[in-house]
Amino acid sequence: MEVKLPPDVIFRQDPRLMVWRPRGRVDEKAVNEILQFMGKEEAASDKPFNRFTDASLVESVDLNFRYIFHVSLFRRLSYVGWPVKSAILVTREDLIHYGKLHQILTQGSSIQVRIFQERIATAKWLGVSLELLEQ
Repeated sequence: MEVKLPPDVIFRQDPRLMVWRPRGRVDEKAVNEILQFMGKEEAASDKPFNRFTDASLVESVDLNFRYIFHVSLFRRLSYVGWPVKSAILVTREDLIHYGKLHQILTQGSSIQVRIFQERIATAKWLGVSLELLEQ
């Protein structure tokens, strides 16, 4: 059965990578939608998958630190399993701050979060080709 993917999401079966490319405005609704999708996929899967968020096309952000704090703690507590990598490619200063908060709050959990400002370093850390991240 094929899973309905949220907007701007691609799931690569090999190398088990979920790619989210939000566009325009990122708000709580968009983040909640991707979190719900990931939760369902994690529960249904017998194999872990890494995550890549390409936020380079984000034009505006309507989030706050309290929301990111709650999301990060929720992810830390709800995902218990194999170690996974979550790479976030950002170009906006406000998203860098939110990403760093998420990274700090998930530290020590099964979710390894890293913030990047260039694709080459992102691909290297995820262990995938640069071409795969650009598709």
